[in-house]
Amino acid sequence: MMAGEARADRREALVKLLRLGGLSAGAAGLAVWLNSRGGIEEAPVAAPRKPNFGVPADARLPKLVVSQGDGPRQLVRAAVQELGGMRRFVAHGDVVAIKPNIAWDRTPQQAANTNPEVVAETVRLCMEAGAKEVIVTDVPVHDPLQAFERSGIAEAARAEGARVILPESRLFREVDLHGSVLSVWPVLEPFLAADKLINIPIAKQHNLTGASLGMKNWFGILGGSRERLHQRIHESLADLADYLRPTLTILDAWRVLMRNGPTGGSLADVELRKTIVAGTDPVAVDAYAAKAYWNLDAAALPYLKLAADRGLGTTDFESLLKRVASRQYGYPAGSG
Repeated sequence: MMAGEARADRREALVKLLRLGGLSAGAAGLAVWLNSRGGIEEAPVAAPRKPNFGVPADARLPKLVVSQGDGPRQLVRAAVQELGGMRRFVAHGDVVAIKPNIAWDRTPQQAANTNPEVVAETVRLCMEAGAKEVIVTDVPVHDPLQAFERSGIAEAARAEGARVILPESRLFREVDLHGSVLSVWPVLEPFLAADKLINIPIAKQHNLTGASLGMKNWFGILGGSRERLHQRIHESLADLADYLRPTLTILDAWRVLMRNGPTGGSLADVELRKTIVAGTDPVAVDAYAAKAYWNLDAAALPYLKLAADRGLGTTDFESLLKRVASRQYGYPAGSG
């Protein structure tokens, strides 16, 4: 078989697999949809106010962990173990939605999307904890199929047993976000229907917000004209963080896009930092990464103060921080 034919066959197989995931997700109890194919927009239905996917606090455990060492998979495992292990976050029979950043048609080396090994290890930990199903999805800016494939996330997630769902138009539900800026928007339904929600952003520079981290990653749950949100971006970020509260945030800083974000493209803009930042306080996760990689204090990122003022976390990450090495947690150095 010629190389071009092999790539075409692989692409066709990927399309079938991804669309199969989307079709099966759409069959389960969906009430009101945005039917863009027919040009008909159904009346919006308000989802429950501020879905909270969090787990109870545990004073014996840290709220913020920075894991550094060799190999993205063992860094994820080390960080989650320090936070109490995945069984703290995922119960037997849970449906878990994982939200990586798959916004761009970029390779892992370009660091514009979440590292596929970080996503794969999170899927593995959820399955080990007894999850009934793990769904990996996002709403890219670039062509979804191209972004899911080139990022390596679709293949890596499926290899660990996840269902990968393309953001087809029929899978969006109109919901009221109850925000100070954001009201009714189309939201990708798997993020609303799951039992647990894990946010897996990548750390990268952003030309509007200074840094694209965990809270910025929530833009990828939305359909519609997201560029409109840039007019009041900090308020929009706080609204999204206030509406959808995750079970866990695992920030990928294995490679960090230091400049020309969020799309990147040049390997000269990428630095290898070999780090995972994880926690149950999404404000602290973002505040730590902004300071660590771009020396940005919370005052330089208005959305952090807005989120903290709403009781979503603290910008005082130093009071929460625990650092760990990864080598003691189940993988030999250099794997992944």
